Amino acid sequence: MAVAHVVLSVMLIAIFAVLGVAKVLRQPALVSRTERLGFSVRGIQGIGVLEIAGAAGLAAGFFWPPLGIAAAIGLVALLIGAAISHTRAGDGIKDVAPPVWLALVAAATAVTAIV
Repeated sequence: MAVAHVVLSVMLIAIFAVLGVAKVLRQPALVSRTERLGFSVRGIQGIGVLEIAGAAGLAAGFFWPPLGIAAAIGLVALLIGAAISHTRAGDGIKDVAPPVWLALVAAATAVTAIV
C-alpha cells in the first residue's frame, strides 16, 4: 500500500467522520448552512450518514481495498453533488471550491489504491 494512499485516506477519514457526525447530531452551524441550500434537517442527517459511511468504507479499505475504492468513489459523487448544490444556490468560489478540492482528493485516493 502506497504511503500517499494511506495519508490521503486518513485525511479523508478524519474530515468526513467529523463532518458526518456533526450533521447527524444537527450541529447548528452546519444545519443552517445546508438548509440554505434547500435541504431539510432529515436530508442533512442523511448526508451526514453518507459521510460517515464513506469514512468507515475508507477505513475498511485498509483491510479490503475494493471497499476503500468504492467508498472513495462514493465520496467523489457526494462531493460533486455538494458543488452543484452550492453553484445552484448562487454561492461563490469560496463555497464551491472546498467540495471540488475534496472530490479531487477522494479521486486521488481511489487511484492510489489501484496503483
